[in-house]
Amino acid sequence: MPAISTAHILPIVMLIGSNVFMTFAWYGHLSYKSTAIWLAILASWMIALPEYMLAVPANRIGSAVYSAAQLKTMQEVITLSVFALFSIFWLKEDLSWNHAIGFALIAAGAFFIFQGKAA
Repeated sequence: MPAISTAHILPIVMLIGSNVFMTFAWYGHLSYKSTAIWLAILASWMIALPEYMLAVPANRIGSAVYSAAQLKTMQEVITLSVFALFSIFWLKEDLSWNHAIGFALIAAGAFFIFQGKAA
């Protein structure tokens, strides 16, 4: 088993941060529906810039040890995890058993993606 390096860990941390920003950019305004849409769009774009500042280098760094498919899969699993927490704590929406089953199936898919050869 290869040694765990910064290139293994840093992309994960950066993608988590990136997804927190992007989730707020895409869905945070739903708690402020009375705000003008143009203001929501402007705020979302301002929040999205730090998201890109984390996501782009995360993928560049991660490509040293992960394949593009593995990086994308990691991104999707992180996105769903962040979104699930966001839904519960920010939007105050419940997740049901069918959400859990869907997330589990995606996690199973991620397992198979990571069985292949890395970068």
